[in-house]
Amino acid sequence: MNLLGPQSVTYLDNNATTPVAPEVAEAMIPYVRDFFGNASSAYRFGNQISGVLEQAREQVASLIGADEREIVFTSCGTESDNAALNHALLSHPSKKHIVTSRVEHSAIKKHCEFLEKQGYEITRLEVDSNGLLTVDDVARALRPETALVTLMWANNETGVLFPVEAIGELCRKQGVLFHTDAVQAVGKIPINLAASKIDMLSISGHKLHCPKGVGVLYVHKRIAFKPYLIGGGQEKGRRGGTENTASIVALGKACELAAQRLEEENTRVRALRDHMEKGLLAAIPDSHINGAGAARLPNTTNVSLEGVEAEAVLLLLDREGICASSGSACTTGSLEPSHVLTAMGLPASRAKGSIRLSLSTYNTEAEVGKLLEVLPPIVARLRNPSQVAPEN
Repeated sequence: MNLLGPQSVTYLDNNATTPVAPEVAEAMIPYVRDFFGNASSAYRFGNQISGVLEQAREQVASLIGADEREIVFTSCGTESDNAALNHALLSHPSKKHIVTSRVEHSAIKKHCEFLEKQGYEITRLEVDSNGLLTVDDVARALRPETALVTLMWANNETGVLFPVEAIGELCRKQGVLFHTDAVQAVGKIPINLAASKIDMLSISGHKLHCPKGVGVLYVHKRIAFKPYLIGGGQEKGRRGGTENTASIVALGKACELAAQRLEEENTRVRALRDHMEKGLLAAIPDSHINGAGAARLPNTTNVSLEGVEAEAVLLLLDREGICASSGSACTTGSLEPSHVLTAMGLPASRAKGSIRLSLSTYNTEAEVGKLLEVLPPIVARLRNPSQVAPEN
């Protein structure tokens, strides 16, 4: 098998996954190779690992302004999302109503569809043309039988930010649990959970320059959490299963680095994103930035290229060594237009011509320059194939 290495690609799909930071890889290697003991063991070789896990817990908590006792390690963002829903329903078995939105990640969207078939009622809040909803929208949807409000902090396709802190305040006043999928937000915008009323929050390591296979569910200390995975009582009884020590160490280091790079995310990366968007709009007629009228993540661009199919654009970008996407990697292969863009009111033709470009602190001006050089002629070629000279 011939694999493409990072030297051969311009990687602009960081909302799908991120390259592992060298410091993160270095931090985890000893716990793959040498310190392989089980943290639950009675002997020192194993139980010495428990201190390492607590250090990682502190590193994660520091990034999001939480107490380390509120950090529960999981396998991924999807498990964290599912665990939050599971807790809410087990805690209030008589409550059969959930409030969410029409633009959630599939980890919430599909779980809610499953619960609907089990007899739960799901209210899916609409968003406006910029992908936004309001606190008032949530307030109108609440009922005495509402078990949970679950809304993403930052949209994975457009980068649009929901007012989750204000929604948390509302839900706390109304006595309703509130969960946010913050997989795309953590490490890109400042978060201080100590000053918020958010009850549960999901994190995924591989969006933070950490390997895949590790995540976090933040659970506010006031909550008597009911576990999703029941087993040996790990994570203080909140998540069964032997701890993935090497990956947890990696996540701790990744969170430490993310805290150090937060200012860069919101200055240099944001400026690079804005430069990219300005260049695309100037060079490609009939192009539009989706969600441009809303507060967004500093790294994310979702651009509609009218008159073309996104899959064709991505194929030609791939031939030039540029990685981008048409939306969530979890829905790649779907023939349907993005549910996020459809919910925003985009016609199918425009939604199907939209691509997502997402940056990280590892991206450079030269890489964005390559995109601005390559993408406009690709779009022109797809719009006017008859004007392309035949190859000899």
